[in-house]
Amino acid sequence: MQLKIENLRVSYGNIKALHGINFSVEAGEIVTIIGANGAGKSTTLRAISRMIPSEEGSILKFNGEDILKYSADKVVAKLGISHVPEGRRIFGNLTVTENLILATFARKDKKQIVKDKKWVFDLFTRLEERKDQLAGTLSGGEQQMLAVGRAYMSGHKIMLLDEPSMGLAPLLMLDMFDALKEINKLGTTILLVEQNARLALKFAQRGYVIENGLFVLEGEADNLLTNPDVKKAYLGA
Repeated sequence: MQLKIENLRVSYGNIKALHGINFSVEAGEIVTIIGANGAGKSTTLRAISRMIPSEEGSILKFNGEDILKYSADKVVAKLGISHVPEGRRIFGNLTVTENLILATFARKDKKQIVKDKKWVFDLFTRLEERKDQLAGTLSGGEQQMLAVGRAYMSGHKIMLLDEPSMGLAPLLMLDMFDALKEINKLGTTILLVEQNARLALKFAQRGYVIENGLFVLEGEADNLLTNPDVKKAYLGA
C-alpha cells in the first residue's frame, strides 16, 4: 500500500471539514475523489501534503513513512509527493523554464533533471515553444500544463491533483487527461479530486465519493459510473 489514510480529521476553527475518513492508494493506481463543492475534496489533498494540520489521531502513511513527521517542503523533497493545487499557483514573474527548474530545488540527480525537463517539454510541446516566456502571460490551459509539469519535476512518486480541468476548454481538458495518463504510465501514482465526476471516473481505476467530510461510497470507477445514486447526484442523470 503506497498511501494509507486512517481517521483523517481536519477542522477550520470550529468548523469540522473531515470527520475521520479512511482510504488507500496502491502504487501505480489512478484514484479519484468526487463530491460537491465544500465536501472536503481539496482539504483531503492539503492534509496529505501538510499544507494544513490534521487533528490528533489522524494517521497518514506513505510507503510506511509517517507523513505527519514531515513539514510541507519535506513531503515533496523527502517523500516525493507532489501537489498540483487548485488555481495552479505558478510563479507568474518567472519564465516557464525557471518554474520547472525551481521545482527541483531538493533534487541532486542533475542528469535525470535534464531528462525530466526534456520529457515535460515533449509531453507539453506548447511549453517548450514558450520556455522563455513569463508564466503569468500564458493562457489558462498553458498554465495548467506548467503546473503539472512543475509537479512532475519536483519528484513523481505520487501526484495529487486538485481540479485539473477547471477553466479549461473541452479539447484542452481531454488533452490534459491524456497527458496525465502518460505520466501514470511511467509509474507515477495519481490521486485526483475533480468536480467533473464523469471525466474523473472515466479516467480513474477506483473512486471515492465524499459528502460533508465523510466518504459515503467507494469502488471501481466503472461501477460508480453506473451507480444510480452517483448518476443522480453527480452525473446529471
